[in-house]
Amino acid sequence: MDLETLLMPFQFAFMQNAFLISVIVSVPTALLSCFLVMKGWALMGDAVSHAVLPGIVLAYIAGLPLILGAFGAGMLCAVATGFLSGNSRVKEDTVMGVVFSGMFGLGIVLYVSVETNAHLDHILFGNMLGVEQDELWTALVISVGVGALLLLKWKDLLLHSFDPAQARASGLPVTLLHYGLLAALSLTIVATLSAAGLILAIGLLIAPGAIGFLVVRTFRSMLWVSVFVCMVSMVAGTYASFFLDSAPAPTIVLILSALFVIALIRRLTLTRRRSMQRVTEATNTR
Repeated sequence: MDLETLLMPFQFAFMQNAFLISVIVSVPTALLSCFLVMKGWALMGDAVSHAVLPGIVLAYIAGLPLILGAFGAGMLCAVATGFLSGNSRVKEDTVMGVVFSGMFGLGIVLYVSVETNAHLDHILFGNMLGVEQDELWTALVISVGVGALLLLKWKDLLLHSFDPAQARASGLPVTLLHYGLLAALSLTIVATLSAAGLILAIGLLIAPGAIGFLVVRTFRSMLWVSVFVCMVSMVAGTYASFFLDSAPAPTIVLILSALFVIALIRRLTLTRRRSMQRVTEATNTR
């Protein structure tokens, strides 16, 4: 390929917007993924991403901005999950499975019962190549707000993720941190709605943090690595989709999955090598 062909994706306005939304949403999703991985909230991200569908449909019926419906439904799902798991014998992962599948089913029923010009495929799988200016601004505002919150409070959120009891004993507002993290999760899903859709958003909310966890040892480094990996994967996936004639969001998730497999193999290889070195050293000292 010549240089003109390689630079061709950057000449189209819809591709420029796609690259912009990729860079914008990569920061909050990557930062948030670190806390979700450390806290074991992968299913929570999945639940909230599916649960916003009925909120979107209801907001459309009421003539309200879709962002309000999505955020309200996401928070309702998160609060309902916490209440049910805290006031019943059912484990949290079971409650999340019931709540998110129920709300997702409700969203599908509502969607097919009303006439709308919103395409279900765009809601579920994203419409990165059709991103408009108002969606870019919405994603930018949410990304800056969520990113700033996570970076300013990352130490408190980290302690809360590892040991809520210790965080409470240290005088931290545990309840505020808990629901603040849930609010950040809901807002981030709203920001990624145009880029990745509901179903593929979970890949952006888990894979970068999981890759960072496998690559580095400290949480501070994990944050930076996750943002770098997510941003590069989103830009590369968007760029590759132009030549592969594929949808950008699935291409991005495939790249993240491949990087996760590579990071996992690397970690397993290093662990095995260190174990063999320890055995050799122990044998030589005898």
